[in-house]
Amino acid sequence: MTRPMTFAAGAALALILAACNKPADVPADNSVENIDMTTNMPANDAAPVTAMAAAEFANTIAASDMFEIESGKLAAQKGTAAAVKDFGTMLQADHQKSTAELKTAAAKAEPAVTPAPALTAEQQGNLDSLKAASGAEFDRLFAEQQVAGHQKALDALQAYSAGGDAPPLREFATKTATVVQAHLDKAKTLAK
Repeated sequence: MTRPMTFAAGAALALILAACNKPADVPADNSVENIDMTTNMPANDAAPVTAMAAAEFANTIAASDMFEIESGKLAAQKGTAAAVKDFGTMLQADHQKSTAELKTAAAKAEPAVTPAPALTAEQQGNLDSLKAASGAEFDRLFAEQQVAGHQKALDALQAYSAGGDAPPLREFATKTATVVQAHLDKAKTLAK
């Protein structure tokens, strides 16, 4: 009688100890709530977050391009500083090119992906804020939004480049990250 109870207690203890011995890089509930969104790494830096799926990536970048084209148009029209106007014109050209290259890469993916851009609520709110701003306030707001928007796009491109599931889109992400980094650097200069 005591031997089966001892065995059962030992087995229960072994299960409890095994559960407590879970690796530190896995959250207790296996969620991604402890992700540092600035680096896309777990808060304890144990392993990178996997890249989003091809369709999600394509839609994210297509929406980013759409936002940059529209905000670039506003900057070219409403900017007071020549640097803001010039940056707006450059954004339009570069992101129209990016959109065309994204569509080409997405079509080559297996299976093919068709980007369906839709501005996020944040992107639409940012455009609305730009439409309502004028003068030096427009220039300041535009620069701030460009820093934030290009950082998010760069993070998505770098993550997909490192671990995306569609080779043509990975190549696109690697190539485009260079352009987006240059835009981010320019936006940071404007924001000073």
